[in-house]
Amino acid sequence: MRSATLLSLRRRLVHSGEGTAEKSRFHWRDAVSESTAGVLQRPARAALTALGTVLGVGAFVAVLGLTATATSQIDGRFSRLTATEVTVHDVAREHTDFEPLAFPDNADQRVEHLNGVEHAGVLWPVQLGKGEQVRSAPIADTGVSSQIQVVAASSGAVEAAEPELRQGRLFDRWHDRTRQHVALIGVGMANKLGITTLDTQPAIFIGDQAFTVIGILGDVHRRADLLLSVIVPRTTAQALWGPPKDGADMLVSTRVGAAQQVAREAPTALRPDHPEYLEAVPPPDPRGLRSGVNHDLGQLFLLLACVCLVIGAVGITNTTLVAVMERTGEIGLRRALGARARHILTQFLTESAVLGTLGGLIGTSLGVLAVVGVATVRDWTPVVQPDTVIAAPLIGLATGLLAGLYPAWRAARIQPVEALRR
Repeated sequence: MRSATLLSLRRRLVHSGEGTAEKSRFHWRDAVSESTAGVLQRPARAALTALGTVLGVGAFVAVLGLTATATSQIDGRFSRLTATEVTVHDVAREHTDFEPLAFPDNADQRVEHLNGVEHAGVLWPVQLGKGEQVRSAPIADTGVSSQIQVVAASSGAVEAAEPELRQGRLFDRWHDRTRQHVALIGVGMANKLGITTLDTQPAIFIGDQAFTVIGILGDVHRRADLLLSVIVPRTTAQALWGPPKDGADMLVSTRVGAAQQVAREAPTALRPDHPEYLEAVPPPDPRGLRSGVNHDLGQLFLLLACVCLVIGAVGITNTTLVAVMERTGEIGLRRALGARARHILTQFLTESAVLGTLGGLIGTSLGVLAVVGVATVRDWTPVVQPDTVIAAPLIGLATGLLAGLYPAWRAARIQPVEALRR
């Protein structure tokens, strides 16, 4: 027998002065030594039992770490795009019936002179006349021409949208000033119109007006609807189809931190005589949106991590129950030598706690490695909260205790006589 069992037996056999036997006791050092011996004597079963905690805690750390890492990337992209965009709306018609266009001809230059502004420009959807459609040939309908939107935009608005060119170039202020018949289209629109290269200087027709395609856009970071439109210079559209029927907008890209100030100053810079004709919409508070995104992602992935822990706990429970059934003879012998029910309960709970703690430590290490590995592959900055790393082994300990509670209770209820008969 182990030393702790002999010690317990010796204590039971020692009599007090009144002739009564001293109750057997199970010191915490005995519990730890017995549990450690039980784990080390069955390494394969102990490894399988701890595997549930390793997987559960590892998944817990990995999920929370990847959530924090992905959230930091979302924060960065949000700050770069949404927090640096200001939109100015033409609301002159709400104040007067005689103001066809609230934006002056030099609107781009007025706003770009404001501190913190990178690019700014006016744009609006063009309302074509009856029967006017977009075609890639002077005759014969393409079949999709009636679904193509024409957008009038100044060169500043195109730059504020942050386009990515696939072929060609963007039109500039010279095209605006001289009212050139040029156009920009998205790569999807180019495929619909049968335009594959700009080497032949292809043209499209809007009604009877020919426009040379000088650029094909692969993507835009703002105003994704521009990819599904034909973009023509603002001055050209105004000369052909007149001012916008339903008002226009100005798209402004700013440096980080300047959007709120630019939104306050833009109406006055554009129309110092009637700033009420323009309504500037600043970006929403980034802190509120970031906290909302973080909260939603955190709640979702925390739930997934808890599911992983529950699965691990169920695995520990099943394995420990099997171990209790296999060790029935050992439990009966301990009870016959004086071990009480709470001693058996303590021993098996301690074993589960030891396995849970070991599994928590290993799972934490594997989870952190998984976060670092994914972040390296994706070229991200890995983010692992210190609280998560500190709490994970404790969660493993708690999982082991909870998972071993029922098997330990079953072991404590085994009667010595019944156990020794098996």
